Amino acid sequence: MSQGDGVVPEIDVAVEADGWPGEDELEALVARVVEVACTEAELELVEGAELSVVFADDARVRELNRDWRDKDAPTNVLSFPGGDEEEPPFGPLLGDIILARETVAREAEALEITFSDHVTHLVAHGFLHLFGYDHQMEDEAEEMEALERRILAVLGIADPYRDPLVSGTETESETPV
Repeated sequence: MSQGDGVVPEIDVAVEADGWPGEDELEALVARVVEVACTEAELELVEGAELSVVFADDARVRELNRDWRDKDAPTNVLSFPGGDEEEPPFGPLLGDIILARETVAREAEALEITFSDHVTHLVAHGFLHLFGYDHQMEDEAEEMEALERRILAVLGIADPYRDPLVSGTETESETPV
């Protein structure tokens, strides 16, 4: 795998809820997204960099969202940076990404896209949050969405922001403070 500066992070995938694809399939998906995201975003990682991705359910994500963001509701993806997301090289602890299966499934159905494509998008989205990318301000959102489009295009996935109705339905995925 060639990524950004060539450093490949160690990826720990945990499946904590029913309804997700198999762990091997999820590991392959996350590894491919991380590879492309590191290359497209030109991310410089330290040797031994680590990433954790948890495939959970709405109840678990709701609990985390309540405890860390004071929002008592599930969301599609949460990102918890492991260190300083402002200064490369990044690592060794890149952070944690947690996805909520029921919310992801509902959104994929509402957006009329495959579950796998939506998971791929949200892993890319959550991964970018670990490096300080955000979408709270319009200029930040434009930069983040452009990078997501490039990553997804390399992965053969359609632009999730192509339809104004789609970008208007994007649920909040956040990096807790």
